[in-house]
Amino acid sequence: MAKIVPTYELYGENTGKKPDFWLHCETIPSRSSLHHWEIRPHRHDHFFQILYIDSGSGEAMFSGIWHAIEPHSVVTVPPGLDHGFRFSRDIEGFVITVLSSHLKAIPGGRSRLGAWMASPHLTKLEMDDEDARYAAASLRRLGREFMERQSGRNDLLEAYLTSALLLTARLSSEKSQDRLAADENERRMEILHGLIQRHFKAHQSASFYADALGISSTHLNRIARTTTGYGTSELIARKLLDEAKRELVFTFGSVKEIAYRLGFSDPAYFSRFFLKQAGETPRAWRTAERAKLGI
Repeated sequence: MAKIVPTYELYGENTGKKPDFWLHCETIPSRSSLHHWEIRPHRHDHFFQILYIDSGSGEAMFSGIWHAIEPHSVVTVPPGLDHGFRFSRDIEGFVITVLSSHLKAIPGGRSRLGAWMASPHLTKLEMDDEDARYAAASLRRLGREFMERQSGRNDLLEAYLTSALLLTARLSSEKSQDRLAADENERRMEILHGLIQRHFKAHQSASFYADALGISSTHLNRIARTTTGYGTSELIARKLLDEAKRELVFTFGSVKEIAYRLGFSDPAYFSRFFLKQAGETPRAWRTAERAKLGI
């Protein structure tokens, strides 16, 4: 009879309640030492995990197969995957558990990062490489920032997390023998995301971005949908929504003030936009999300 693999939010904890955090970080010894340095097979349905091993050694198990872990390694585990760990007693590093919906890309999504995050990876960081050193430093800073709880904490946690993930994915892909060079459409999408980042508050139309890329709006929309699953206008709206959510959770501005900061001349229109995109009014969403995160 097959053994049932338990599902946890955090290993060994089964509260039965909805998660009250978007990111959790702890040292590897703090939990593994309580379980004789072994984390038995389990899974997380809604969480993506990152382990950074600064020193010491161990093994990581993905779907029944064990892999050796060396110092200066990053282990990434997608939601829903059976996994476990064995650590040496001198292990040092961090375990970062992130709600999948709060990641830069959804594991299994159509973007390059989303596709990479859909599978487990064990990435050795070569410390003579500048990107590898920066990824390691970002994960160490994330760990310290989480523990110290200073002002600006959530924004910095997100920045460190995104930097470390993107760099680790890049380094992991560079080592893969079957890596494919980014094609023209992917390069166009990189440019598009940068343009949206710079101009989203100006509420420019899809044709503005198509003109900047030197292609037709129809062609850009086709590329965007093929690459990400969303059309150009949807990507612009998602960026506005993401920034609105960040402002609502992590600032004390009123809904009206946030609307103006995001380039909406009419706060009522902002509320209708948010309701259409998120399914709740800005005020209701803010109240529920802050309660969930304990803010």
